[in-house]
Amino acid sequence: MIREVCWQRGIELIEGRLMPDNIHMWLSIPPKQSVAFAIGFIKGKSAVRIHRQILGKKKVTGLHFWCREYCVSTVGLNEETIRKYIREQEAIENRQGELEFDK
Repeated sequence: MIREVCWQRGIELIEGRLMPDNIHMWLSIPPKQSVAFAIGFIKGKSAVRIHRQILGKKKVTGLHFWCREYCVSTVGLNEETIRKYIREQEAIENRQGELEFDK
């Protein structure tokens, strides 16, 4: 669904990992769009779709799905490092959860 939302604005979802409480995405955003606009568009359109498909709500004003915050970093020449980071997020979060559980 997020890939379809991205496609509507010419944004390419290169890599992504969906976690229970967050999402990591590597996007290629056209230069004519600001990062803030692109993220706002993705979050807004996907939230509406989720509310309509899963909850069956026709009226979605006043409902919230995504938090307001997001983190952005640009990718230079070291694309493999970014790919590795995104791919390893699930294992990293599982290890952190195990450490917290052991306390």
